[in-house]
Amino acid sequence: MKSFNVPVHYRSPLITAIKQKRKADDKLKRDYSPTIIRIGSLELVLARHFGFCYGVENAIEIAFRAVEENQGKRIFLLSEMIHNPSVNADLQALGIQFIMDTKGKMMMDWNDLTKDDIVIIPAFGTTLEMEDKIKSLGIDPTHYETTCPFVEKVWNRAGKIGDDGYTIVVHGKPSHEETRATFSHSKAHTPTVVVRDMEQTILLGKYINKELPATGFYIDFKGQYSEGFDASTDLERIGVVNQTTMLASETQAIADYLKQTILHHYRTPGDNTAERFADTRDTLCYATNDNQTAVMGMLEQKADLAIVIGGYNSSNTSHLVELCEQKLPTYYIKDEHCLINNREISNFNLHTHFEQLTNGYLPDTEMTRIMITSGASCPDALVERVIERLATITDNETQLQDVRNEWL
Repeated sequence: MKSFNVPVHYRSPLITAIKQKRKADDKLKRDYSPTIIRIGSLELVLARHFGFCYGVENAIEIAFRAVEENQGKRIFLLSEMIHNPSVNADLQALGIQFIMDTKGKMMMDWNDLTKDDIVIIPAFGTTLEMEDKIKSLGIDPTHYETTCPFVEKVWNRAGKIGDDGYTIVVHGKPSHEETRATFSHSKAHTPTVVVRDMEQTILLGKYINKELPATGFYIDFKGQYSEGFDASTDLERIGVVNQTTMLASETQAIADYLKQTILHHYRTPGDNTAERFADTRDTLCYATNDNQTAVMGMLEQKADLAIVIGGYNSSNTSHLVELCEQKLPTYYIKDEHCLINNREISNFNLHTHFEQLTNGYLPDTEMTRIMITSGASCPDALVERVIERLATITDNETQLQDVRNEWL
């Protein structure tokens, strides 16, 4: 896989050494067991795969190159480059300005842009409507476009099956930049509707099998269907794609449910599966799949708690948290500063969507065992800093140096 030129301060000598050793021992990526690291009275269970993915490194390289190649010019990001606060802060420190926030709310006026400005499309991609808006200002939005190739793969898949006469069902978070972009690209080819979870999928199934009158669809899925969508006919042939960072098991369950629903309703002699349900296969990106599978492998071990590192608005990171929460106490943190001391931790609660202070997160035991993973937009250097902080607050700094000497 291509090697990217990203700032060295995002790299970690220790994490790089661990990943390279695991890669050398498992070239075919069949071993999803974690790496166990003993640091004095601290034992870390490190997920097999975590951190920057192909799409993120590609986006970072392009953004920093844009700055280097356009000294003296104004450079704008359509919205956050990736969902990591430290990376976005670094870009802002270089003078890059954001045009809108992650929800699409404008942070400046379009009239403030000129044809001499640089506009960078973030890794999530953007809508066709937004591309047209930028072009109307005389700016080429593709010159420094950082859209992840795996996101574009979903767009191509949706376009292909849409052109074949299927309606597209997108499994994603309706307000997420990537889902908004996929929705836009898909609806240019075919009727499209977004479902956020299994609950909405079951509801959609009731419109597929005519259990509910079509008129209710427009209320239940307000803001999540394409213009001109006809709920009485557009749900007769469907295909499912997803926001690439969703939980893999949920996407599969949604596709299976819709497939069985539509086939049961349109029962005819013989196998009519392809006629009613497009074989889209899984459109989850490789990194999301690897990271989620690695967490499941990690959870086969025993531990006192799990720490998941990443931006609080990161979809792929949130799903790693969900997986860990099923097995043990889990703390979602954005950086090492969240580890206040050996008693208090500042962490994000996925259920309330607020940051909270938790007391007594570390057990009072001779050996503390902690699982660690991070999202696809989290720098390895940040993971190492969390490890350093854990070693410090548990009085294992000397032993951490011994571990470094062993790996480096």
